[in-house]
Amino acid sequence: MFTGIITGIGTLVRVDRDQTGERSEWGDTRMVVESQYDCESILIGASIAHSGACMTVVEKEQTAEGCRYAFDVSDESLDKTTLSDWKVGHKINLERAMTAADELGGHLVSGHVDQVGELISREALAGSLKLTFQAPADLMATIAPKGSITIDGVSLTVNMVEDAQFSVNIIPHTAEVTTLGQLQPGDKVNLEIDLIARYVARYLSQMRDKS
Repeated sequence: MFTGIITGIGTLVRVDRDQTGERSEWGDTRMVVESQYDCESILIGASIAHSGACMTVVEKEQTAEGCRYAFDVSDESLDKTTLSDWKVGHKINLERAMTAADELGGHLVSGHVDQVGELISREALAGSLKLTFQAPADLMATIAPKGSITIDGVSLTVNMVEDAQFSVNIIPHTAEVTTLGQLQPGDKVNLEIDLIARYVARYLSQMRDKS
């Protein structure tokens, strides 16, 4: 589990997948990230959220810059997230899994991306930045004003919901310490809806199917 509070920005330094698009020898795409984390504090098998997508550390190496570690990405994850578009040099919001002693500063985040959204517009507004996104219709039904949503791993409060779009406001600090401040219209983002909304939507879907 995660909180949606970013603890670092990593850089994608290697992607191992055959140029023909075939799977690599271990069956998945392997990505290597350079982070400022201390390698000694990261165990093999540890969970780290990468712009909202939870991945498992399978290799690690201490470098002068910090910790360089690898994780494997299944084809399912590539299909359901923005990871399939990542190239070497891509900046990634990082959050390590929470512990029982951590402060829950954001909201409970599973690290399981629901769908991909797209930034429609950005607007400077009273010292903050208003970001408006478009999301798939079935996901919009679970997004509510003043509810929580995770965008590229960042816990945020929804301000406006209208048709197939919703907006959030981010303060200068959030724009500086996450990748959200660099987003431009047309950029794709990973979206995770609130956990409660996810199960309510599932329950209502089951009830409709039985009626």
